[in-house]
Amino acid sequence: MSFDRAEALARLASDDFDVLVIGGGITGCGVALDAASRGLKVALVERDDFASGTSSKSSKLVHGGLRYLQQREIRLVYDALHERQRALKNAPHLVRVLPFLIPVLTKDGLINPKIARALGYAMWMYDVTGGARIGKLHQRIDKQTALAHMPTLRAPNVAAAYLYYDAQTDDARYTLTLARTAAAHGAVLANHTGAIGLRKGADGKVNGATVTADGATFEINARAVVNAAGVFSDDVREMDEGVHPHSIRPAKGIHITVPWEKVRNDIAAIVPVPKDRRSIFVVPWGDFTYIGTTDTDYDGPIDDPQCTPADIQYLLDAMNMALAEPLTVDDVVGTWAGLRPLVTGGTVGQKTADLSRRHKVASSASGVVTVTGGKLTTYRKMAEDTTDAVVRGLGRKLACRTKKMPLLGASGSTPDDEHLARRYGSMATQILTLSEAHALDAPLVTGLPYRRAEAIYAVREEMATTLDDVLSRRTRARLLGRDATAAAAEDVARLIAPELGWDEDRIRSEVDSYRAALEHERTSAGLERALDRSLGA
Repeated sequence: MSFDRAEALARLASDDFDVLVIGGGITGCGVALDAASRGLKVALVERDDFASGTSSKSSKLVHGGLRYLQQREIRLVYDALHERQRALKNAPHLVRVLPFLIPVLTKDGLINPKIARALGYAMWMYDVTGGARIGKLHQRIDKQTALAHMPTLRAPNVAAAYLYYDAQTDDARYTLTLARTAAAHGAVLANHTGAIGLRKGADGKVNGATVTADGATFEINARAVVNAAGVFSDDVREMDEGVHPHSIRPAKGIHITVPWEKVRNDIAAIVPVPKDRRSIFVVPWGDFTYIGTTDTDYDGPIDDPQCTPADIQYLLDAMNMALAEPLTVDDVVGTWAGLRPLVTGGTVGQKTADLSRRHKVASSASGVVTVTGGKLTTYRKMAEDTTDAVVRGLGRKLACRTKKMPLLGASGSTPDDEHLARRYGSMATQILTLSEAHALDAPLVTGLPYRRAEAIYAVREEMATTLDDVLSRRTRARLLGRDATAAAAEDVARLIAPELGWDEDRIRSEVDSYRAALEHERTSAGLERALDRSLGA
């Protein structure tokens, strides 16, 4: 396997490819793996970093989606739960079963019988649709058991609860593992490499793209092009079609992170949002709990979605309706905002929450294959359908091979170190070896589980090229401790500088840029006075 950026850029400029994928989110990386594993010669370029967009800013759940049953999207739930099982088998080091608690709440001491019946029916429907594939059926549990799982719930309002099972993953690490697995099958991938134009032959058919990387511009020759750019897919279509199609309706979802002791949930929970027909996830993540998500129309700059004070207050208000110990803005230690690339529904006034999460694959007159919509859980099926369209366009017959394909790290023994095993699987031994050889076992950021060896490994083996690559996606330090990463930024930059050949000016530039982004994030969210108390700041 070669996952070296300099080598990849040289090959992108010199080799001829069967297919070029534009977009390094989970869908694009999934397409690269699917196509490469079928024997196609594959290139992939990502303008920013792998998973730097929506694919690092999801709810980090591999699930069917209970609420889609309410929208009668039964086939979508069935397919998603089927893909959930494949993810659990193909990437057991990255995807793990997670129990979910749905409290049955009362109003004035009374249970709404209609809501109670609807919940029970939904639970059975979820099991029948595919939830039971995980090996466990849902249960109804009593009040005491529910409060044992989440003791901060407002006890007088809890009548009972349902317990069911789904799965969780680190979305950015999953995407990166897909990229590295694609490279192991021969794909050539490069981050921080943007497509700025499409090339076409005399017959009007696409035959490559013009890209830019590190201040240089060059051509990539490819017989087919896949547009997997997510919320930016209309921009790629404009390069191809000459007009912006406005087919994507971005929906913003935000999450907040709080210290775990503020919620004390030993499993995930689903908390209803009063008067909004929605629910939010409350998910434990080590020493932290993250809460989300919102689902609102977004018309701002798609390359910089931000949490606003109103977004954060929405989540806090929803939580505080259910909690006996209220959360405040000062408890928020991290935030993230992402945009779902939903396909326009066509119904005037339709809420983004009601738009289908189904994906769509279409080919243009020039042969560009565009994949839009979908969700994290169904990325593999999206990639399969997209590659099927590419193969047809190339006039070949190549069957999909990813249904039972283990990702890197899934095979082989894993160390006893739970933190490393859950992030790297069998490749965790490489981190341990690096750590022992160079005394890099110390924490990368105070109060967080990441080690200095992980930052060096990210640069050497995972194509991290910026400070933000390391702190936001190779580790998830930025999401878990905003203030702590700001304090550690210079130390981390100096740690990786020799690996990347940075001089003093570049170190200062990286640190200043990272801290400025955090300050912008904090100011936009109205968190200027919030303290990262869980980390002792």
